[in-house]
Amino acid sequence: MTILIVEDDVRIIEFIRRGLESEGYRVECVGDGEQALSMASSPIYQLILLDLMLPKVDGLEVCLRLREQGVATPILMLTAMGSLDDKVTGLRKGADDYLTKPFAFDELLARIEALLRRNGHYHNSSTSELSASGVTLNKETKEVWRDGTLIALTPKEFALLEYFLSTPGKVVSRTKILEQVWGYNADPLTNVVEVYIRGLLRGA
Repeated sequence: MTILIVEDDVRIIEFIRRGLESEGYRVECVGDGEQALSMASSPIYQLILLDLMLPKVDGLEVCLRLREQGVATPILMLTAMGSLDDKVTGLRKGADDYLTKPFAFDELLARIEALLRRNGHYHNSSTSELSASGVTLNKETKEVWRDGTLIALTPKEFALLEYFLSTPGKVVSRTKILEQVWGYNADPLTNVVEVYIRGLLRGA
């Protein structure tokens, strides 16, 4: 499945793109409203992630014009404008859902999956299980087993282990781990990564 990201912040684009590609989605990105209007009507996209504060044409206008053109592709608005009035306006302009920045990638992914299901699409990555060195992680049941023994993990420990298992043989930096597991706005000076890795090693 292919998702169109309409966003002018390169840091956010990379954060979302890497996460979605790791889940098996194809991703295309544009940085302003004019490009979005010229591309978003294509039937190749199953979902559009649309920022509101865009150059040239703002996200609300993009959404309204697409709906006026008969484009029915699900639209998930991403914005720092999080008041009730902002959300109501976005939904009335034609958005299917509205997510306020900053957000956790897991929540974004859950909302994307819900919109795809609602519109008759079902996305599944190549497998629901990841495994290495006797450890098996099931993304659907949220269970982790080691050599046949069920391991109890917190949600964040589970997310961290899932990220490691989905990048086998790769060296990943603290920054990438923070972006993928804690979100793009995580404090780069925190030692939370090391703390959770030690917790995982103790649990294993």
